[in-house]
Amino acid sequence: MINKKIVLGIVGGSGVYDIDGLKNTRWEKVSSSFGEPSDELLFGELNGQEMVFLPRHGRGHRIPPSEINFKANIDALKRAGVTDIISVSAVGSLKEELKPGMFVIVDQFIDRTFARNKSFFETGLVAHVSMAHPVCNRLGEHLELAAKNSGIDVVRGGTYLVMEGPQFSSVAESELYRNWGCDVIGMTNMPEAKLAREAEMCYATVAMVTDYDCWHPDHDNVTVGAIIKVLLANADNARSLVKNVASAVDADSSGDTCHCKTSLDNAIITPPDARDKNIVNKLAAVAGRVLN
Repeated sequence: MINKKIVLGIVGGSGVYDIDGLKNTRWEKVSSSFGEPSDELLFGELNGQEMVFLPRHGRGHRIPPSEINFKANIDALKRAGVTDIISVSAVGSLKEELKPGMFVIVDQFIDRTFARNKSFFETGLVAHVSMAHPVCNRLGEHLELAAKNSGIDVVRGGTYLVMEGPQFSSVAESELYRNWGCDVIGMTNMPEAKLAREAEMCYATVAMVTDYDCWHPDHDNVTVGAIIKVLLANADNARSLVKNVASAVDADSSGDTCHCKTSLDNAIITPPDARDKNIVNKLAAVAGRVLN
């Protein structure tokens, strides 16, 4: 059965390490079959909406992009009851009109990461989920309206190029991605979005522009100092956005029937008698709806 109780999960990226206004809060360690998540989870309520927050890099920004345990993060959020995930991520702009301080609600990704394990499924239990439309349109609509109501300069739609990092781009790479038609560039939303799809969780990204990457001839090369300056302003807007979107997600009666929550219906190709029982057990939270 699909869980009809919508629980919103917020994955905070660079600069967003907590959520203001949460009531009845508690930090709690949630165990995962896939190792240690980035941090404990912060449970609370915001405008009557149950919410769970996870700092993607850990409190204190301890974990670099390539070492984030994305599988444990998504698995822990699912075990905590989260049904819908909003990812808040710092990005560089690849287009003149997307200025630092703007928010982009992306709808596509190009995955250029190469050192990350990108699936919950492995030898002994194989599945292929669709990533044609990698973000939840329903969440995107709520985010767009909430951003506008918060007075945030927001753009709906765009392609997020996910690079491996932790180094920033070369000029040649930046120009290549611009020629591909990408809008923003970052290091963390893959394989996060893919894993959320495998876990049958609605997922959407708020990409917070901090800089122009290194392609722009009139701006300095990307530096951590320059990014942090914009991050501080963006973080305040991100918190305002989360506050405004929480009640909208809670009131959306279509959330329990969103197609994201049945993405495994036709994805598992390994027949029951050939499935590795140890893998099945590991996937109890992620894929229990179809495996059980």
